[in-house]
Amino acid sequence: MTTATTHSMIGLALAGGGPVGGIYEVGAMAALAEALEGLDFTGFGIYVGVSSGAFISAAVANGLGPDKLARMLVENDTDEVFDPEMLLRPAFAEYVRRALAVPALFWSSLRQYLSDPWHLRLIESFQGLSHAIPAGVFNSAGIDQLLRRLFSSGGRTNDFRQLKRRLFIVATDLDTGESVAFGSPDYADVPISVAVQASAALPGLFPPVRIGERYFVDGALIKTLHASVALQAGAELLICINPLVPFDSRLAARRRLNENPQRAPEHLVDGGLPVVLSQTFRAIIHSRMRTGMDRYRHEFKGRDVVLFEPTRDDAEMFFTNVFSYRGRSRLCEHAYQRTRSDLYRRRHELRPIFARHGIELDLGVLRDHSRSLLPKKRRPDLATSAGALDASLADLERWLRAQRA
Repeated sequence: MTTATTHSMIGLALAGGGPVGGIYEVGAMAALAEALEGLDFTGFGIYVGVSSGAFISAAVANGLGPDKLARMLVENDTDEVFDPEMLLRPAFAEYVRRALAVPALFWSSLRQYLSDPWHLRLIESFQGLSHAIPAGVFNSAGIDQLLRRLFSSGGRTNDFRQLKRRLFIVATDLDTGESVAFGSPDYADVPISVAVQASAALPGLFPPVRIGERYFVDGALIKTLHASVALQAGAELLICINPLVPFDSRLAARRRLNENPQRAPEHLVDGGLPVVLSQTFRAIIHSRMRTGMDRYRHEFKGRDVVLFEPTRDDAEMFFTNVFSYRGRSRLCEHAYQRTRSDLYRRRHELRPIFARHGIELDLGVLRDHSRSLLPKKRRPDLATSAGALDASLADLERWLRAQRA
């Protein structure tokens, strides 16, 4: 068996997708780590993360491997577990700051209207009051606090410059619209935890994060993966994980995904505005990502870029609230099993790609259907389930006979 070693020219790029997206990425990495011989996810040379992917990539670059992260999610065997409530704390400081500005804005608007009431519309004069609307609903400072604690022990670091690997966390400058890769030479002095907080500041939900004299928001506004950051840094093999894909309800219906706990509506419009917005957002970012992937083939010839993501009929991933943290073990296991299936399905395509980099795809691992991230006591007992089904069918048959009699 090949021994896992450090691969300085292998990179990992993780996209965003809220807490659920991060959980999917952990499950997918766990499947990849056990099926790819000779590969240590904490030994890559380059890591790139955006939004929730920034959270996970920073952890892996700091030595927290997929198996450790999966145990944190599935078994909750440590206190170093992400608490979703930290993302749902109201941004009271932002509310107060905006509220204090209301009187001045009101009198300014009133003076403007009274200066020429015959030509100025009332609504037009008072549109300045919109400046009092908070820039975000929730406070994301908990991300910085959590990661500072997480990276302050166990040989980890919150300083890009002290990492053994190259880590890039991408955010968007609100005032210019440009992407900034924290961890690059010009931005290496920013703490990793603050960079992750900035990369995950989804506009409307979280206020922009101030770093120096600049304000930053979610890095996914420009690109989904920012895989080019890793390729420009010299990655010869880039493993990408994207948890958000548009949903194909017709495909799901054709395949009769009755085993999925989330039942898809016949038409997505029946799910209301949140479902419509989710599908729209996913379609836009996925199309943009695919365009980027096609461009990379020409711009970085000779490099290998391998993408893993859910299938388009994956109702589990689409209909789960991206900010939900319930059932994290189920979601992590779901991503793990789906990625195992994807690896086996694409084995003829992937084996030569990985072989070029000294990595072997272990088909024996992928054929072992007993593998699971869940503890044995929480795994479904197929024999027991089959026995219970037989007993239920026997009871039903006896009841039908009695009815006929």
